[in-house]
Amino acid sequence: MTWLPDDFVHPLRVPVPDTALHLRPIREADAALDYPAVMGSRERLWEIFGPAWGWPAETMTYDENRIDLLRHEQEIAAHQSFNNALLDEEETAILGCVYIDPPERTGSDGEISWWVVDDLVGGEVEHALDALVPRWIAADWPFRQPRYLGRDITWQDWLALPPAS
Repeated sequence: MTWLPDDFVHPLRVPVPDTALHLRPIREADAALDYPAVMGSRERLWEIFGPAWGWPAETMTYDENRIDLLRHEQEIAAHQSFNNALLDEEETAILGCVYIDPPERTGSDGEISWWVVDDLVGGEVEHALDALVPRWIAADWPFRQPRYLGRDITWQDWLALPPAS
C-alpha cells in the first residue's frame, strides 16, 4: 500500500503516560480479552462506529470477533491498517482500542479513532488516552494531515465527505 513509506516501522508498545497501561497491536489471540470489552460497551460503541462501520453488531459472536481480530492482525502485518489494544500492564484486560487507518474520505492521509470501555468514559484513563493519541501520531507516524474521527470532525461530517481516490 502507498499510504505509508516502505521503510515505516510501526510501534509495538506505547506506554500511556500517568497510567499503568499501554498500547500494542491487537492479535487474534486477544479475543478472550477483546470480546467482553467490546460487548460490554456495545451500545455506546454502536452509537460511535455503527453508522460508519456497522460495528459492533448486537449479534456479534465470540468467533466472529476472533475472526475480526485475525483480520486486524493480518492488516497490521501488511501495513494496511492498525488496531492497537489498550491493555493493563499484565495484559489481562483490554480497556479500549486505537485505530489508525488509510483515508476513506478526502482531505487526510490517515484516519485515527479510539475508544475506551464504558467504565473508563470521562475518567483519567480516557483523558490520558485523549492526550496521548495526537502526540503519538505526530511523533511516531508519517502523516502530514491526520484526521481524528469523532474528535476534529464529527462522524456525520466525515461520512458526508467524498470518498478518497
